[in-house]
Amino acid sequence: MNNFKIFKKLSGIIILLVIVFNFHANAFAQFETAAGSAILMEASTGEILYEKNSDVPLPPASITKVMTLLIAFEAIEQGLVDWNDDVSISEKAWRMEGSKMFLQVGDKVKLGDIITGISVVSANDGCVALAEHLYGSENAFVNVMNQRAKELGMTNSTFKNSSGLPSEGHVMSAKDIAILSRFIIENYPEILELESQREFTYNNIRQFNRNPLLGVFEGADGLKTGWTEEAGYCLVGTAKQDDIRMISVVLNTKSEQERFETSQELLTYGFRNFKKADFVEAGEIIETLNVKNGTKETVSLVANDSISLVIPVSREKDIEIITSFDDETVKAPVKKGEVLGKVEVVLDAKVLASSDLSASEDVSRLGFFKILIRNIINFFKFFSK
Repeated sequence: MNNFKIFKKLSGIIILLVIVFNFHANAFAQFETAAGSAILMEASTGEILYEKNSDVPLPPASITKVMTLLIAFEAIEQGLVDWNDDVSISEKAWRMEGSKMFLQVGDKVKLGDIITGISVVSANDGCVALAEHLYGSENAFVNVMNQRAKELGMTNSTFKNSSGLPSEGHVMSAKDIAILSRFIIENYPEILELESQREFTYNNIRQFNRNPLLGVFEGADGLKTGWTEEAGYCLVGTAKQDDIRMISVVLNTKSEQERFETSQELLTYGFRNFKKADFVEAGEIIETLNVKNGTKETVSLVANDSISLVIPVSREKDIEIITSFDDETVKAPVKKGEVLGKVEVVLDAKVLASSDLSASEDVSRLGFFKILIRNIINFFKFFSK
């Protein structure tokens, strides 16, 4: 084999290695979902691990009902209503189209059954019955929905009804849906017990939960599907594996199969490529500072806040924990809780999170003569070395 052929062969190998390297280096960046809009969030930290058009307001279909359920849970917690309340069914509720639990006009139905019907079979008639029971009319209930959205920081959501049926201007963004879902899961985890039920029977009519992740994707226990012609197929899904919970949102997919595949793809991506790591615990002693002229010569510094982050599995060894102080020695007196420094978690020179460091105890200032004696002792110690 002549030199030219050897060179050509080696060049091909080098090019191949470069391609492989670039693939691994950009593996995360190259991930692309088929959903029109999507987001992946880790629940405990709220960290966003993936997003595509996540701030775009889109018709959410029945994902709307997550907000409807939140208002119901909050009303129960506040004592405004009770799980065992009898709810009167109006003609408006009975006439609702789409998915329903088949409520009948004039019936008295337990509020708990209506909440379960909304959760498991996405009952539109249940949404109206709930809204009327809580606030007298669906319009009044919708005003509360929009107010809660503002309070939760959902800046790209506007509600026109309680069910998610098509209505001009009724929109949510994928990020807003993730924010709402995280909030309800954290504050009312009982919703997952309802949303993970595979079926619901009311008035002798048996219906099944439409969430395709249940019983298929490991750890899946929620949250809400949606479909209308204008919204396409939508799903906010959640699953927990070991000590980590992921929340995925896909909007505007083309079919039930694509909705399932894109949701599963997002959740798998999260669980396989990221891990939750605890770096600092609130109250943990991080450093010790010298104290000048204090009754104690040092004071321990504790972290004000815990720092837990979701990080790429492949980058865990690259994380740095860096401490910094205003001064290497602090002058007495020192007050407990006085902020004297900072601890930062850093990756690639970027600060991922930080916490102030505070004095763990009071340190009083020595009197004049004790300071003098200490200085004399330190003087002789220095020269006796």
